Amino acid sequence: MGTNRNLKIALVGAGAIGGVTGARMTRAGWDVQIVSNHPEAVALAQNPGFHLFGIGGDAHIPVRVVKSVAELDGPLDVAFVATKAAEAPGAAESLLPLLKPDAAVVSLQNGICEEGLGEVVGAGRIVGCVVAWGATFHGPGRMEVTSEGEFVVGRLDGSLDARLETVRDMLVAVAPTRISTNIMGELYSKLVINSCINSLGVIAGVPLGRLLAVRKIREVFIAIMAEAMAVADAMGLTVPPGGGGKLDYHRFLARAGWRGDLRRHLTIRLIGFKYRRIRSSSLQSLERGRRTEVDFLNGYICRQGRRHHVPTPVNDAVVKMIHEIEEGKRPISMDNLAALA
Repeated sequence: MGTNRNLKIALVGAGAIGGVTGARMTRAGWDVQIVSNHPEAVALAQNPGFHLFGIGGDAHIPVRVVKSVAELDGPLDVAFVATKAAEAPGAAESLLPLLKPDAAVVSLQNGICEEGLGEVVGAGRIVGCVVAWGATFHGPGRMEVTSEGEFVVGRLDGSLDARLETVRDMLVAVAPTRISTNIMGELYSKLVINSCINSLGVIAGVPLGRLLAVRKIREVFIAIMAEAMAVADAMGLTVPPGGGGKLDYHRFLARAGWRGDLRRHLTIRLIGFKYRRIRSSSLQSLERGRRTEVDFLNGYICRQGRRHHVPTPVNDAVVKMIHEIEEGKRPISMDNLAALA
């Protein structure tokens, strides 16, 4: 596909990650069509443009926004799917008639959605992508970049092709981007830490600093991680360190005795202190009346555990509890974590 700037690109979803990605790629000269179901985002698109602020500066960037996939100008060379995880297969199905045979479809979700997207558009089109930086949605067309980081892209089978280089060339306009031959391991690495932090934040409803200051909650954190890594071993995954490469999960869990236990708790306390003001993105979704992504985080661990005969009782309990919260059968409260512990 090469790297010419005349490729037709669609980006479905103009939330925090999608909005920042689409705007920065547009500013770099890529022809990006953004799909947003927010009428206000469509109205703001050209004048004054999407407002990006926080890390990286403050700017209004004029972008091209349409209200639905049906309005996209095809055929498409690359499609980025930046919806919530549960909405991704539907978005992929609507894109299917517009995709060129050799098009790349790139997932920008939390959790692992690539396999499900591949069932819709064909596994050969899928480019897995880890989004290792953060942003917050402040309303249609207003996104705050809250943390620096990178993109990691790769094919699910570990192969290399020109499409990966094209996608990388697009994404470097947004954040540093590298190609991996172990994208499933990279995705799983992010899933592990998100399953600990994001899901517990939903259950408790408090920022990360307050959450991880409680020893019993840190014990749940460790148990979620231990189950996740047992599942990864059964799947045959090589999981690189998470948390920006600083947290080697196997070494973290392997240390025996009271010294190992002390180091684990100190490490988690440091994570809690560093990100003490961060609130779970899934909690923010709930507050906006939307469902969480637990089925694609802890739920993925549970499904793979059943497939590979690895018990996951703590992750099972987390998924059940969050579903009860979504259905209005359980309040968001620190008391929930006491029950889990």
